[in-house]
Amino acid sequence: MTDGKERFDVVVVGCGNAALCTALSAKENGANVLVLEKAPQEWRGGNSYFTGGLFRFGFNSAEDIFDLVGDLSEQEKAGVEIKPYTTDDFFDDMLRLTDNMTDGDLANTLIFQSLPTMKWLRTKNVRFLMASGRQAFKVGDKLRFWGGLILEAVGGGVGLVDMEIEQAEKEGIEIRYASKATRLLTDRMGKITGIEVRGPEGPYEIEAAAVVMAAGGFQANTEMRCRYLGPDWELAKVRGTPYNTGEGIQMALDIGAQSHGHWSSSHTVQWDICAPPFGDRKVGESFQKHSYPFGIIVNINGERFVDEGADFRNYTYAEYGRRVLRQPSRTAWQVFDQKCISLMRDEYRIREVTKCKADTLEDLAKQMDIDSEVFVNTMKEYNAAVQDTEFNPTILDGKKTMGIDPPKSNWAQRIDKPPYEAYGVTAGITFTFGGLKTRNTTQVLDTENNPIPGLYACGELMGGLFYYNYPGGSGLMSGAVFGKIAGENAARHAADTEKNIGRSN
Repeated sequence: MTDGKERFDVVVVGCGNAALCTALSAKENGANVLVLEKAPQEWRGGNSYFTGGLFRFGFNSAEDIFDLVGDLSEQEKAGVEIKPYTTDDFFDDMLRLTDNMTDGDLANTLIFQSLPTMKWLRTKNVRFLMASGRQAFKVGDKLRFWGGLILEAVGGGVGLVDMEIEQAEKEGIEIRYASKATRLLTDRMGKITGIEVRGPEGPYEIEAAAVVMAAGGFQANTEMRCRYLGPDWELAKVRGTPYNTGEGIQMALDIGAQSHGHWSSSHTVQWDICAPPFGDRKVGESFQKHSYPFGIIVNINGERFVDEGADFRNYTYAEYGRRVLRQPSRTAWQVFDQKCISLMRDEYRIREVTKCKADTLEDLAKQMDIDSEVFVNTMKEYNAAVQDTEFNPTILDGKKTMGIDPPKSNWAQRIDKPPYEAYGVTAGITFTFGGLKTRNTTQVLDTENNPIPGLYACGELMGGLFYYNYPGGSGLMSGAVFGKIAGENAARHAADTEKNIGRSN
């Protein structure tokens, strides 16, 4: 205590994957750490809780995967086919999906530190398994993985958060729930000196040498969504936590931090149309509907509006929710026949699903309450346009349509084997892409491009990585990579601050 105030070396704002990695890293580097979580304990985990727990990282061989999973028999290893996903592959995907806009320094750090950070997470008792249920299909006697995304945390996003919190508590890191950071404290030169908090007992201040902002984006703030993303974004459903409302970003901007990144864009998926306004802790991520590459998507006019097979699901799902938001009534229907059923993910089988099923397309249209005549014609045109080439769900198979717009570039099978099934979706926003400008050391920069002493940022509120779209699994990987870096540098800054105080005394 100093002048009646608590003091910590490092205060971390937020309690998702990025924040917890920061706390674990800072503690590992000798800091006394406090984690502030605005949400009550039953809502802990931020957006990470609502993910599938998938991590994208560069690796050169299947042995890199096996080492991270551990305890695999030779028979289990022989039963999978995993192609290398190199750092060059990762960088190519980052450039391609962000329209060459990704910050090169940040992207390079993310990519080249991805595998080392996965190994570091294992030392923190985060366990992984191969995502065979969502990232592989059986081909012959082997599970063939696709899309460069192989591993998920045991228990998905829920398991990831639980494992990280368990490790933080084991290491003596204090987490305060229902404790909202409200203002960054600085000296007259702009250096961080602490943070103001509003907790269950009222407001108070904490002295700190370093503060790390890891409190997520502004996707749960309807006003900010409209201001930065545009009209109708207040009507989108929020895929995750209702507590990511942008205050972390605003607090930093208030003391002169520089904004950065694609503020008018977001990660937005196709989300069950009857889902609640915010994430449901029981259902988790299962309101998403991500098997659309094997069917078609129509709006309420009965018309297709995207190339469902433009790329692997990993590379289109974060964009296609925005496409749905622009459709009439912000509504679309994913349509499948019985050839698709074995390829569909488990999220289509949950109890809380908006589903229609019929033996004819006409009856299906009536159940969907869409324009039946246009829909049936759309289906006829689509089926007639499908080319008779080999279907292979584990590669970009080139099985496409010809002569219709939009085309379907891969996995185009005729939808002609009833009964037909349709699933109602709308837009579900995951996180926003705009945020704070940082160095790859995670130091937050001011509007003159100078680092703000003692202020760091990581996770969704760090701008500059993602523009327009993103490769699936790179969000959690970014949180872990830059969280680890933020913890290291914040702890180092705190130690240097203590040394300087000692010298001055």
